[in-house]
Amino acid sequence: MKKITAVLVGAGDRGANAYASYAINNPGTIQFVAVAEKNDEKRKHFQEVHHIPDEMAFSSWDDLFAKGKLADAILICTNENYHYEPAKKAMEQGYHILLEKPITQEPVTSVEIGDMAANYDKVFMLCYVLRYTPFFAEIKRVLDEGALGELKTIVHCENTGIAHFSHSYVRGMFSREENAGPMILSKCCHDMDILNWLTGSRCVRLSSFSTPTYFNAKNAPEGAPARCTDGCPYSDSCYFYAPKMYSVPRSGFNVDMISLDTSPEGKMEALETGPFGRCVYHCDNDVVDTQVINMKYENGVTVAFSMTAYSEECYRTIKLTGTRGEIEGNLEKNEFVVKDFATGRHDTIQVSTVLDRHSGGDYFIMTDFIKLVREGKAGGRTSTKGAVDSHVMCFAAEKSRKEDREIDLEEYKEELRAKVGK
Repeated sequence: MKKITAVLVGAGDRGANAYASYAINNPGTIQFVAVAEKNDEKRKHFQEVHHIPDEMAFSSWDDLFAKGKLADAILICTNENYHYEPAKKAMEQGYHILLEKPITQEPVTSVEIGDMAANYDKVFMLCYVLRYTPFFAEIKRVLDEGALGELKTIVHCENTGIAHFSHSYVRGMFSREENAGPMILSKCCHDMDILNWLTGSRCVRLSSFSTPTYFNAKNAPEGAPARCTDGCPYSDSCYFYAPKMYSVPRSGFNVDMISLDTSPEGKMEALETGPFGRCVYHCDNDVVDTQVINMKYENGVTVAFSMTAYSEECYRTIKLTGTRGEIEGNLEKNEFVVKDFATGRHDTIQVSTVLDRHSGGDYFIMTDFIKLVREGKAGGRTSTKGAVDSHVMCFAAEKSRKEDREIDLEEYKEELRAKVGK
């Protein structure tokens, strides 16, 4: 099988490490021949790792697209408020596309890109990596074989992890809705997608609620400075004290993400000058730290979803009930139990994967993407044309919690489609 060529737009952690690292570990499958990244340090680092010449390294995607089509495929992994333009230009130039979630951070443009993808004759996949985890793939197999009888309910919990939440959603790039969209979209749109996949149906109505964020100035300890490195009197007792927090590995959270220079000196400089050294109570974050959604599906299945920042570990749990049995599982443990009501039998299914990023999902989505590009086939398990419903659900959940009312999904989707192009 031939090696495919690819360009990367956005050389942050997801682009450079979650996906492009596949080329390093599987050199006969894919080769990156160009990169567009505005951060000089990240761009140069990616160049060195993938042996990309200077003339194929760009500080903006406009410069990259100005060169015409440079490869078979493109991976778009920019910040999510910068997905719309490169996605449209990539389609215009005929690339096979892997787009980091979400499609965009806006309801109307997400529907627009999704509808365009429905008529695109190349591979256009969204990075809904949960579908590619052996854990959810095996649950889907068990469901499809009828082990639970008729599926009735799902309870799904996204325990974000307090370290991960404070890094990404208080101090980091996802802390403000204007920059990254709603929390429920940036963190949980692929949870909505996995629920759609498991139910085999479409959500028709939902309601959502949240609580005000705890991370604000009124909850700051007296005398806490704006930055942890400015002599905080609570350095010994505060969980979020940055020099301590970024020195000890924690669940779902890479302590080296704050700087490409991972030496103690490099990390301390990043904390003294960058966003991750700020006191969590003196940031400008405005996204929610808890949210619940209740959903009704077309086939009668009801779903309760919960996202919370307040967990020690970063993990997802799920419980599915049917007329013949139930399933309880933990994604991070790669394990679920199938319980049969009639026999009383409990079968524990341990899913095997040695891959840690998204329980193997990041690796397996790249494997499938490369296979589809080689074959020149549109589609894929996470085709973007099928991802619109999950996005509409997230935006509808925001509308519900802000307006304190239930939302009809079809009516809302039609409202959005009516605004496309206006």
